[in-house]
Amino acid sequence: MTNGVIRRRLGVSLDAVKYHLRNARGKLSLHTRADLQYWRGAPFDSALHAGGAHDVAEHAGAGLGPIGQVSRQVSDLAASVVWYRDVLGLTHLATFGSLAFFDCHGIRLFLSAGSKEVGEPGDSVLYFRSQDIEADYQRLTARGVRFRGAPHMVHRHDSGAEEWMAFFEDPDGKLLALMSQVSARGTER
Repeated sequence: MTNGVIRRRLGVSLDAVKYHLRNARGKLSLHTRADLQYWRGAPFDSALHAGGAHDVAEHAGAGLGPIGQVSRQVSDLAASVVWYRDVLGLTHLATFGSLAFFDCHGIRLFLSAGSKEVGEPGDSVLYFRSQDIEADYQRLTARGVRFRGAPHMVHRHDSGAEEWMAFFEDPDGKLLALMSQVSARGTER
């Protein structure tokens, strides 16, 4: 929009429009009005833009990286923090207001307080790798985890390796699972 259009829409003076545009450009380290129009959320002198187009070209075609975070909505954040930390044994990273973060061996679990109904689209099933699915099943059962059934084989590969899973519920009744792959030699992965 032109300064005149902005002035009329906001009901302010032309000098006020100029002042605020100049102030915004200065705070964002932008040089021109066009820079402000195409601003992508970070000042040009920020670390995000430090590498410029060189970084973009360097990573072009590299594809996506590994999953860094999975989010899940919970009804009672405080109870969920206790459950994920003390019952499942995940490392609690931080809690900020209605958000909590855990480390799952390099993948961050992000819990947010909300009211999504169980089974609504968008629910995530979290699958935890297990080196010994039977021992983990027994350990978690002793801690009060509600399993929907014992560990069971879900698939046998042509190589003879078997995929095993056991599904359980969080405090909101949402699904999680243990998963383990047992090779033909009997070792779990």
